[in-house]
Amino acid sequence: MSVMNQTPKKEFVLAVEGLTVSFDGFKAVNDLSFYVEEDEIRVIIGPNGAGKTTVLDLICGKTKATGGSITFRGKELTKMSEHEIVHAGIGRKFQNPSIYEDLTVFENLEISFPRGHSVLGALAFKRDAEVIAAIQEVADEIFLSEHLNKTAGLLSHGQKQWLEIGMLLIQKPDLLMLDEPVAGMSVAERKQTAELLNRITKGRSVIVIEHDMQFVEDIAHRVTVMHQGKTLSEGSMERVQNDPKVIEVYLGH
Repeated sequence: MSVMNQTPKKEFVLAVEGLTVSFDGFKAVNDLSFYVEEDEIRVIIGPNGAGKTTVLDLICGKTKATGGSITFRGKELTKMSEHEIVHAGIGRKFQNPSIYEDLTVFENLEISFPRGHSVLGALAFKRDAEVIAAIQEVADEIFLSEHLNKTAGLLSHGQKQWLEIGMLLIQKPDLLMLDEPVAGMSVAERKQTAELLNRITKGRSVIVIEHDMQFVEDIAHRVTVMHQGKTLSEGSMERVQNDPKVIEVYLGH
């Protein structure tokens, strides 16, 4: 058989292998491995204290691993600073929305546009047609095109969450990480957020931490269930829902 016909090795967007972090001897994440594919929505679920948020902290460089590796498009993230990881194409949204409440929706999106980040970039920054078009496009995606001139502090809780997702989207990350994006949202807002996430995976991968099982069902391509810093189960939502171990430690409560 010719070498040309061999199946190429699968390229993952993100490969987490043997990831471990200890705090004063306690292993918050313990030899964890999982792989995220192109255009995949991966949802991480599990009981409180399972290590879910710590995994996002490790991927974005906020916390340094004590062992294992995190490879993003071939780059080893454990050796990089938070700033370098953002520039590599990873965007992270925390549990509470961190938006500029005194600025309008338009200004929040404008401030996040990638050209304004360096001092020189910020000084040379002009509100040109490219910027305005990018803001309009993102505002349409996050259901806020009618609210561009509204002060962000006046938005509903759900709209603030969408604005923060928009502030990440305008930076065009390859991997988007969201920590409990629908916490505190109305049922209608949760449905819209599911629609939003299913749309934005065209051309990017998303990792979501979530407790709302209906929402997980609406968005997840694959689910990783964590317990005590390790993977307890992994696969489709249907598979993990029917896994006796998952029912015992998590879904049964």
